[in-house]
Amino acid sequence: MATNYLLAIDQGTTSSRAILFTHGGELAFVAQEEFSQHFPRDGWVEHNPGEIWQSVVNVCREVLVKADISAASVTAIGITNQRETTLVWDSVSGEPVYNAIVWQDRRTASYCDSLRNDATLKAVQGKTGLLLDPYFSATKIRWILDQIPGAQARAENGELLFGTIDSFLIWKMTGAKRHVTDATNASRTLLFNIHQQCWDEELLNLFNIPAAMLPEVLDCAADFGTTTADFIGSPVPISGVAGDQQAALVGQACFKPGMCKSTYGTGCFMIMNTGTKPLVSTNKLLTTIAYRLNGETTYGLEGSIFMAGATIQWLRDGVKLIKQASDSIEHAIKTGIDHSVYLVPAFTGLGAPHWDPNARGAILGLNRDTGISEIITAGLQSVCYQTRDLLEAMKADGVEQLSTLRVDGGMVANDWLTQFLADIVNLDVDRPVISETTALGAAMLAALQAGIYGSVEELAENWRCEHSFKPRLDAGTRERLYQGWHRALEGVLSISRP
Repeated sequence: MATNYLLAIDQGTTSSRAILFTHGGELAFVAQEEFSQHFPRDGWVEHNPGEIWQSVVNVCREVLVKADISAASVTAIGITNQRETTLVWDSVSGEPVYNAIVWQDRRTASYCDSLRNDATLKAVQGKTGLLLDPYFSATKIRWILDQIPGAQARAENGELLFGTIDSFLIWKMTGAKRHVTDATNASRTLLFNIHQQCWDEELLNLFNIPAAMLPEVLDCAADFGTTTADFIGSPVPISGVAGDQQAALVGQACFKPGMCKSTYGTGCFMIMNTGTKPLVSTNKLLTTIAYRLNGETTYGLEGSIFMAGATIQWLRDGVKLIKQASDSIEHAIKTGIDHSVYLVPAFTGLGAPHWDPNARGAILGLNRDTGISEIITAGLQSVCYQTRDLLEAMKADGVEQLSTLRVDGGMVANDWLTQFLADIVNLDVDRPVISETTALGAAMLAALQAGIYGSVEELAENWRCEHSFKPRLDAGTRERLYQGWHRALEGVLSISRP
């Protein structure tokens, strides 16, 4: 009997991937394609929408060839995507009016500053759980409508559509029949009221964004439409959608309040499940929608770090200290954890809990003995120090001390990094058997909608730990290293202050 699969589309910041999972959640086949990064000015980051779309088409077709199956063997499609990245396109032709403005982009920092007053900040956080920051979609939409001649009028006339990447892909995959998104992606736009579960009129007025541009918001497991036959050979239902970090939370089976995962991809994103009641942060963390199923919303507390794997990518491609990411392990083993160098990777500003868009990267603590290995090691360690910053902020918000942190993403294949993470946060760090948890989460959401699973409890039974890293560093060394990080961080922040 032929095997049936779930197809997960993982549209990330630097590549698009298509992954086939069995109905039991086992990873079977993978196809991946990188695409171009565009940096027109300092702090600006863009993608070509056409290149993203073509990469998704290519990997979906390629993975079916690898598996030697037709689309008829695909039960359902789940989509997960880089969040906040903003697209505006023509509602008839589908032609984008501008490049996709990526979540990392900081061009709207001054616009955010112009809106910043106590009443606005209170309204934004109270309704969305977010901060007024260039990271989120609304100010990116505003920039496009301001910069493209005639765009505002066209948007008001219903001629332009806005979407995060999931919306754009679905619109294309369904032959322009569906303009939809899910609650997790909607919750990252600065326009969605996470308490009332709707687009918020006051926020739309604040940013002067026409409601006609916005997609319909569905549950994470829902009927998002059916692909056209020419997408991968025959029509397939699109049944699950979640932003990449929320998809990873699902893939890590963090379905109980207090469970927490941290994903290490281009950036690092930590989400703790806080249950059916949102927890409001006083330490610049984000209250967000973890997932919405059967009309019931589960909330999360999130901390976002902009540069994790991207730091290693910079060491490889920017300053060419390594030829491939895995080379960093040898350098770290040679250097050890205790040295004087700190790398603060604020290349596009600092995310949580600092939220400083003007901060820029620095390497501190150099001496005559410093070489390439110390700088590379400091790059790896910066990811772990930033993770502890997030945990400390969660603790300050009154969250109970964790006993375990579930981790995933490409970086955690590095045992040296994952052990240092356990050491610096002083927690057990659990790495799952299936490291592709973001794609797995999308596939499992599609499986819920398809009726393969009846509940999240059934999904949780599939989760398996591959290795648990136990902290083994003495408290004195741990705190000394962490305090050194904070001195380096303060140096960077002091430069960015007016």
